[in-house]
Amino acid sequence: MFIGLDLGTSSLKAILIDDDQRVLAEHAVPLTVQRRNDGWSEQDPAAWGAAAIEALRAIRAKNDCRGLKGIGLSGHMHGATLVDAHDAVLRPCLLWNDTRAHTQAAAMDADPRFRAITGNIVFPGFTAPKVAWVRDNEPEIFERIAKVLLPKDYLRLFLTGEHVAEMSDAAGTAWLDTARRDWSDDLLSASGLSRAQMPRLVEGAAVSGRLRDTLATELDLPSVIVAGGGGDNAAAAIGAGVIHDGQAFLSLGTSGVLFAANDGYRPDAATAVHTFCHAVPDRWHQMGVILAASDALEWLARLTGRSAADLTRDLGDLRAPSHTLFLPYLGGERTPHNDAAIRGQFLHLDHGTDAQAATRAVLEGVAFAFCDCRDALAATGTTIQRALALGGGARSDYWLRVLATALGFPLDVPAQGEFGAAMGAARLAMMAATGAGAEIATPPAIARSITPESVLAEAFGAAHARYRAAYAALKGL
Repeated sequence: MFIGLDLGTSSLKAILIDDDQRVLAEHAVPLTVQRRNDGWSEQDPAAWGAAAIEALRAIRAKNDCRGLKGIGLSGHMHGATLVDAHDAVLRPCLLWNDTRAHTQAAAMDADPRFRAITGNIVFPGFTAPKVAWVRDNEPEIFERIAKVLLPKDYLRLFLTGEHVAEMSDAAGTAWLDTARRDWSDDLLSASGLSRAQMPRLVEGAAVSGRLRDTLATELDLPSVIVAGGGGDNAAAAIGAGVIHDGQAFLSLGTSGVLFAANDGYRPDAATAVHTFCHAVPDRWHQMGVILAASDALEWLARLTGRSAADLTRDLGDLRAPSHTLFLPYLGGERTPHNDAAIRGQFLHLDHGTDAQAATRAVLEGVAFAFCDCRDALAATGTTIQRALALGGGARSDYWLRVLATALGFPLDVPAQGEFGAAMGAARLAMMAATGAGAEIATPPAIARSITPESVLAEAFGAAHARYRAAYAALKGL
């Protein structure tokens, strides 16, 4: 048996699988985010350890875990968790969606070494500019930093007592030499840090430590190995079997991700595509990321006083996009614009624009944002032929038909089952504990495939062109 722990922004999820990868139990513990100022987003790392204890106890209560062989970790990326020489947390963790460090990010991105070594733009949400913000605004805390840990890696410290990170998560710090899969001493020095303040690096399917004896006794679990694990999207890819060149997934969660696995390292930072290490050796991945996917639909639901399910229930057959346009930049955008200040727009409203028409415009606007990600990935040489459809928004067949037709490739809907980041973490634990290879990360069974509606392809292409023109007008380009 193997446990996967996925540290999300709003909850920590645990699953238990058997040696045949069947889910035996799962449990989730809610977490809260603190927003002390505009643009700030923080969590207390102590809550992560408490949530892990609660989740592991719940799993243990549901199953006899004497056959447990390993634990794997996944978590939200880019967070800055700062600890002193005694492993005491120095301040609340600055989370992935904390944008206070935009000035520091711009300064780092102006140094050509960062893009050349990491393969990425230095986004305000990345770890390095957040630590630079602490240096500039909380110097007494900066001087006491003994280790900088990513969120799941602080959870690892709690579980094992080890300071360890793995490649996929480390690639989102802006300190990793992504091609060499090692910390860059040049970039750390440019940030006023040293390699000694970084955790040891392992691959995601390697052993990073063992569950501390005291915790094992407290939880009535064996003192099993803890695998390196993966950042949330890389772990989700392991859970969905997206490992080899040509495999991809589209995630319709709060944010949106178009994820492509790569057999080689193909960065193109100017596209604002994220190029990171994968959670298994000798693999990388690329992501186009939009900040509001299903979150845009939830925004419309709040605006109209109707649920998202109600808004999408009776949209009927797919039709050509209307003249109404929606730009889904409710909190800025990453790919391809790298613009934290841009905001959304509804365009071409008239007396006939009702809730259904607005809903269609929102779903289409998010699809066109994904088209921008597709084009950015293509500029790096990565062409997607088909993709798995994941996330809560994938429950809407209408939205999937919009996306498939706009993107021009089929979307495969998995059959019912667990194939997210928690499953990926459990699979990485299985690899680390048994020596199994990435071949155990098989894709899920497909319930149905949503194919593009070719008769509407030209209309959707023209609407995407109008969408791009609207963005250009918004930015005064």
